[in-house]
Amino acid sequence: MKITRIRIFKTDLPYVDGSYGWGAGNAISTARASVVVMDTDAGLSGCGEFTPCGENYMVAHSEGVEALARIVAPTLLGEDPRQVARIEQLLDHLVQGHGYAKAPFDAACWDIAGKALNAPVWMLLGGKLTDGAPMYRVAPHRSTEETVAELERHRASGYRQFQIKVGANWVEDIERIRAVVPLLRPGEKAMADANQGWRVDNALRVARATRDLDFIFEQPCRTYEECLQVRSRIDLPMKLDECVTGMQAAQRIVADRAADLVCLKISNLGGLSKARRVRDFFIDNRIPVVSEDTWGGEIATATLAHFAASTAAEFLQNTTDLHNYNTRSTGYPGPRTTSGKLYASDGPGLGVEPDFDSLGAPVAEYGAGA
Repeated sequence: MKITRIRIFKTDLPYVDGSYGWGAGNAISTARASVVVMDTDAGLSGCGEFTPCGENYMVAHSEGVEALARIVAPTLLGEDPRQVARIEQLLDHLVQGHGYAKAPFDAACWDIAGKALNAPVWMLLGGKLTDGAPMYRVAPHRSTEETVAELERHRASGYRQFQIKVGANWVEDIERIRAVVPLLRPGEKAMADANQGWRVDNALRVARATRDLDFIFEQPCRTYEECLQVRSRIDLPMKLDECVTGMQAAQRIVADRAADLVCLKISNLGGLSKARRVRDFFIDNRIPVVSEDTWGGEIATATLAHFAASTAAEFLQNTTDLHNYNTRSTGYPGPRTTSGKLYASDGPGLGVEPDFDSLGAPVAEYGAGA
């Protein structure tokens, strides 16, 4: 089997609730999705997606996938996409870093490999260890009253874990946390996610003012060193997110005992192949993980659903249904969600096909007479 054509698509994904506020004054209303579609001479196709949470999220950019394709497509054409590890090596040889741009190429290969073997991707990742991953839902920056109402709405849909966005103003963040966390019901969990928004001193002020409450302190500061400084001086559970960038970061986190749980964004880690190795390392060291990505539609959600399904339930904190955050799609059908849980497809591959009506014409095409 050989790759005969690679196409890159772009589409906008408007946020379902208008404006999504996060961190220190950041907000998006529309995310820009990049979708990679690979075709083969065996008649099988595979897809992958990368969507950043705005153009200023970490070092990722929605133009990165298109730029990477110009460099790697000539080499990938003619390669066997089922050889996922070889494709990963080729991508890393051709371009150093920029894992977020490589992630959809990696996912497309896993998709084709699953279809070729008539097996879901979760089976190729080792099997199903979680049948229905618990989901969390985000409450973006809004007034306390609006946040309470939003949590009630999500609770009625079956969510039992909530991520409360903070980080814009530490004084107001204290009030927000103190108003919302006590409203949790038995069995529910909350994460206060600053998305790198606080200085160390202000993060410590927030922790001291809320230390009597039961919630998770998530990514308070920009750098790993700052987060570690906060970690050493508070007694709330610490979750790291943006600092988790790869295996070297994972090894440092374990060695420093820098977190009680970690968020694994598949695109930030360079794709499903690398994310799996990082996940297994954390779990071997008994650190729970979150199966997530930077944003996305149905294709990105399908990828993280298979990642979550192949994660040991004991160490899977949660995942999320990214496709339900948008009013537009990247693929169909979207992964099934029921009673606050996300289910990976049992069909071959990722179980999702590109929504070409939504994606429109490709912005770039390589091979097959292009």
